[in-house]
Amino acid sequence: TMSPHCDDELKYGVIDQMIAEYQGMLGQEILGRKIVDVNTVNGARVTLEDGSWVLVRASSNKPELVTVVESMVSEADMRALFHDEVKPRLGKHPEVGAYNQEI
Repeated sequence: TMSPHCDDELKYGVIDQMIAEYQGMLGQEILGRKIVDVNTVNGARVTLEDGSWVLVRASSNKPELVTVVESMVSEADMRALFHDEVKPRLGKHPEVGAYNQEI
């Protein structure tokens, strides 16, 4: 779990934008795999065709976003999902600050 800072009054708007982005990408590819589902209960959980997934949601008790990545392929792929997909996508939003930790 990696959690970048995002002010409480802004974090839900960022999540709404992320949901819209990922919904618009349904059927497109992330790191060579199609997005097969975007579950929008409590954020955006994006499932890829091989079962790997990424989750971006607002923290319920801190001024942060929560990001989780899971790969069915390898640890290196899990890191790539974070460093090559989630982190750069969130980085386009100036409201998103530094991470408390990274993989």
